[in-house]
Amino acid sequence: MRLWSDGRNSCFTTVFVVLILSFSLNLNGQDLATKPASSPAAQPTPSSATPAAQPTPAQASAPAAPPSNASPTPTQAPAAATPGVEKDDDGGFVLRKRVEEVALHATVIDDKDHLITTLDRAAFKVLEDGVQQTITSFRHEDIAVAMAIVIDNSGSMREKRDKVNQAALNLVRSSNADDEVIIVNFNDDQFLDQDFTSDIGKMKEALEKYEARGGTALYDAVAGAADHLQHNARRDKKVIFVVTDGEDNASRDTLEQAVQALQQDGGPTVYAIGLLGGEKEHRARRALQILAQKTGGIAFFPKTLDEVDQISKTVAHDIRNQYSIGYKPANPKGAGGYRVIRVDVSAPGYRKLSVRTKSGYYATAPEKPAE
Repeated sequence: MRLWSDGRNSCFTTVFVVLILSFSLNLNGQDLATKPASSPAAQPTPSSATPAAQPTPAQASAPAAPPSNASPTPTQAPAAATPGVEKDDDGGFVLRKRVEEVALHATVIDDKDHLITTLDRAAFKVLEDGVQQTITSFRHEDIAVAMAIVIDNSGSMREKRDKVNQAALNLVRSSNADDEVIIVNFNDDQFLDQDFTSDIGKMKEALEKYEARGGTALYDAVAGAADHLQHNARRDKKVIFVVTDGEDNASRDTLEQAVQALQQDGGPTVYAIGLLGGEKEHRARRALQILAQKTGGIAFFPKTLDEVDQISKTVAHDIRNQYSIGYKPANPKGAGGYRVIRVDVSAPGYRKLSVRTKSGYYATAPEKPAE
């Protein structure tokens, strides 16, 4: 399990506050088994003023959705259980994807780099380790995502942060209103300065907690964000948006280890912006390209800082116009191992279509239900 760095919040304080809140709720006669956990506003906000230990991803909890407006009366009978169908936090019913299914999020472009958004299931062919798979689910909809905004906080970013922060906020404004976002600032260490929220104000406050000092632990920050999304996100679709201006020079993880963290089953798509220059630009560019390409994302390298805002809106447009494809692998996940994925697409009227999606994943056995 990856640890967020110390220096922004106290693990002990977080646990203590949660216990106090729980005790208070019980005193008020509320049933914690049926009521949502504390609202996002009740959760402690990390503060850069008091250095202390940051909670681990397993200890951080995603905020619960608002309580349902409709409360069943004592005369209402409980709904009959339907396999695969669960009740969400707002009282509605949702169909959960089967854990055996591999979920792909694919962007299709033509030979002029135009997004193609009108294809049907028959246009796609999915291969895992060279074997064609049967597509079990398919849709082209703007679905909400869990997004990690990961911003370089090293000393060289001091003059760039204001425009980068504004671009990050405009990315959220251009995205699905139901997206849930975390904010991670990093230099030598990484800091989870805002856990899952849809509140622009909280995101802005977290982005402004930068100190612009130290080195660049890019791989650690990306791997930590991926791990937090994997264990705490409520959305199946996950994205990391990362902005940096230099080569990694402080991570404990290697580039290969960061890629492996990203390629876990259900891992995120990476969109990267490299504000690069200097003698190490080639290595930094290559690292960002690998992180993006392996996960089905894009790496951008603007010539000027003024381009960053438009890039962020391009990223939002890309995320909202993907095909969601699911398949149950012919080789069960329980067999483990790394699986190579290829998606081919062809349709009448198009000469050449290209697909961007993750290149593979590490299969894991589905968790057994509790007895």
